[in-house]
Amino acid sequence: MAGAGAVGGSRDLAGAAGPQGRAAEQTPRAAAMSSVASYESLVHAVSGAVGSMTAMTVFFPLDTARLRLQVDEKRKSKTTPAVLLEIIKEEGLLAPYRGWFPVISSLCCSNFVYFYTFNSLKALWVKGQHSTTGKDLVLGVVAGVVNVLLTTPLWVVNTRLKLQGAKFRNEDIVPTNYRGIIDAFHQIIRDEGVLALWNGTFPSLLLVFNPAIQFMFYEGFKRKLLKKQLQLTSLDAFVIGAIAKAVATTLTYPLQTVQSILRFGRHRLNPENRTLGSLRNVLYLLQQRVRRFGLVGLYKGLEAKLLQTVLTAALMFLVYEKLTAATFTVMGLKHSRKH
Repeated sequence: MAGAGAVGGSRDLAGAAGPQGRAAEQTPRAAAMSSVASYESLVHAVSGAVGSMTAMTVFFPLDTARLRLQVDEKRKSKTTPAVLLEIIKEEGLLAPYRGWFPVISSLCCSNFVYFYTFNSLKALWVKGQHSTTGKDLVLGVVAGVVNVLLTTPLWVVNTRLKLQGAKFRNEDIVPTNYRGIIDAFHQIIRDEGVLALWNGTFPSLLLVFNPAIQFMFYEGFKRKLLKKQLQLTSLDAFVIGAIAKAVATTLTYPLQTVQSILRFGRHRLNPENRTLGSLRNVLYLLQQRVRRFGLVGLYKGLEAKLLQTVLTAALMFLVYEKLTAATFTVMGLKHSRKH
């Protein structure tokens, strides 16, 4: 009987342990899903999107000047103020804000995807421990790849809309006539094929190192500062955001120029090769740039880009940090009220 009891008892224990064992097996998967689909990741994503939209709206004319310098190679004006004055004089006072809505829409989607992916993967991988510079770089690259593959069509369309109606000095540029975002998508697919929406994807994938380097430096500086103080000040967020973006932009600028040209896609260059965005096209455009303007040509418009992107990134991180902190504070207050 004792043996039977023991056997029965062991069966009871096995039966009790079975579901718990299965639950234990499911716990890591459930934890992973909760990390990816967490409210915290959503807060980071929304804060990043709002921060980028705010910053880009403030500094949008600088981005307009940068794009003209990159794409219109025969423009004589070389400085940002001179280009902006030319644009206003020739195209009207609001011309520096041409294409604002599609750019802001694309930027909102792009930064939401990037911040959500970065912070979800960070929560999944780091799991409450301190992150490292290497991990931040890897997370930044993965988030960048996801972002590029999902949002490149939006950037192709907004680049063309932003340059539509511009007065170019370069006769090799074919003008466009889009009535809006939807019409631009329709015309590009009809005239150039669906894959044209992913023009510039190859340099964009190479350029995932830009935000990855930016986040690596930003998170590294942030960790060092938070060892000495409880939270970042507005000035801290602005300065380290600016430094991080300046380093990333300078290192990757030649590829950004090629990316802009490929996204615009209206140059009568290399007509025999229709597969834009391949390694062959990237090398071809880089060689053409060096042949025409020398090595300095690879950095044509860098001043405008640094001015725009550094200030935009700095303001974006400032808004992002403050909005994230405010949201989590409110969440904490609500939590304490419930208890």
